[in-house]
Amino acid sequence: MKPTQLEIQCSMQILKPVHKVFEAIVNPEQMTNYFISKSSGRMEEGKKLIWNFPEIKADVPVKVDKVIKDEYISYYWENGESTQLVEMSLKPYKDGTTIVTVTEKGMENNEAGIKWLKGNTEGWANFLACLKAWMEYGVHLRKGAFDYRFDKK
Repeated sequence: MKPTQLEIQCSMQILKPVHKVFEAIVNPEQMTNYFISKSSGRMEEGKKLIWNFPEIKADVPVKVDKVIKDEYISYYWENGESTQLVEMSLKPYKDGTTIVTVTEKGMENNEAGIKWLKGNTEGWANFLACLKAWMEYGVHLRKGAFDYRFDKK
């Protein structure tokens, strides 16, 4: 029997302490270096935010659900006609590094859900790679990466 709900999960080790990685995720001034282009505020429990991304020209509503300092962040965001739960867990690892695991849940196992699964799995892998590049090397991988999508042909 196939599952009725689809779920994405990706993990990556970031060679920085948990508290620094946590701050990079909740602080919009840091998030703009690897994930979003703009946010209406800091990720705090119960807060409603608007995010903008460099690859799409749209406001993305975000409702922060739960925040446990240096351990866990969850929020809901809208994906067209539906809303998904995103959970990020941070676990200390060897030598003061951090394992970041991102899980996104809530799409039906149908054609639209499979399309979402493909696109958002790619997106979360990109998120983790960009977070790692920014945290460890100060490299902003997303800068200019999506400009071609807005060029008029």
